[in-house]
Amino acid sequence: MNEVYFLVVNYNSSDLIARFVSSIVKEEENNCQLVIINNSPEDKEISSLVKNNIKIIEAKDNLGFGKACNLGLKWIAKQNKEAIVWLINPDAYFNNNLELAISPINVATAFFKKHSDVSILGTTVYNSSGEITSAGGTFNPENAQLDIVDCLPENLEKDYYQTDWVSGCSLLINLSRFKEVPQFSDRFFLYYEDLDFCLRYSQQGHKIAVTHLLKVIHDTSTITNRNTLQKYRHITQSYLVYIEKYGSKKIFIITNIRMLLNTIRLLIQKPQQGFGKAIGIYEYWQKRFLSKHTID
Repeated sequence: MNEVYFLVVNYNSSDLIARFVSSIVKEEENNCQLVIINNSPEDKEISSLVKNNIKIIEAKDNLGFGKACNLGLKWIAKQNKEAIVWLINPDAYFNNNLELAISPINVATAFFKKHSDVSILGTTVYNSSGEITSAGGTFNPENAQLDIVDCLPENLEKDYYQTDWVSGCSLLINLSRFKEVPQFSDRFFLYYEDLDFCLRYSQQGHKIAVTHLLKVIHDTSTITNRNTLQKYRHITQSYLVYIEKYGSKKIFIITNIRMLLNTIRLLIQKPQQGFGKAIGIYEYWQKRFLSKHTID
């Protein structure tokens, strides 16, 4: 049975999650479940959202995005191994102005009933002004270059089109396509985990696609912009992990040199960004050094 489970990772974002919940069409609330992984124990307001179809799983600490998702995916798989897991950011929501003919939940269920061979599905993502910000992404294995697709194909004859990766801000996982519960890499605390997730499972033969039939509004970086230093810390560290995994040795070396030079510039011009990048570089190399000297 393709039951829909929304999976949201909370980090002091109970107000945003409440907005998302209120954006679900009332008559469809009983047709889905919402699982919230609470990465912020200090956020007491999140408990006010509990209902029959809303479950909160306490992470007891900030696990990062990927690990928190893994916790939720394992729990959902125990409830229903054939569920549709709709991973959605706290700062994303549905909007009737996007003129959906029927509810997103019914659309998602019907989509996977018709296209059961799709493993990971991205939605079309808009900003609050109605502009498309994400409709899939491309990846070039020769130079590890990645780009976000911000427009739909001119001729949309099918319900979906294949892509290299999709944004984790609104990503659906068809659990019935996986022999084991799909998991995000624990090397990414925040940023690039969605890209890595898609590339790894694509290499295993899973179909990655985007549909124009499902649409969400996303207030980009609403949460991460609250702390500039931490944002640049995590995005820098994660990007280095990404380049290490998917770039050549030459690209990896060039990337590190460019990052160091850019960090020096930012330390002078934009200290918060610069310090964040410096910490990210340090933590990446610290973890890499320790991993080579750790005895299992």
